Amino acid sequence: MQKFIGVLAVIIGALLLILPVFVPAMVDVLDNNAYATIAAILVVGGLIAHIFLNKYLPLEGEDE
Repeated sequence: MQKFIGVLAVIIGALLLILPVFVPAMVDVLDNNAYATIAAILVVGGLIAHIFLNKYLPLEGEDE
């Protein structure tokens, strides 16, 4: 499960970019720049986390 944290962050960041297009009420809650900033942080951070977690965590059932 730890290896999927980065992927989940990327998916959540992408949803933050996609949902305000389809749900106009979300645009009124936060500024558009706030959505873009939070989504960018999640996507970039999730990508970096995914790379490092898959590089340094051993696979399940694999001995080091």
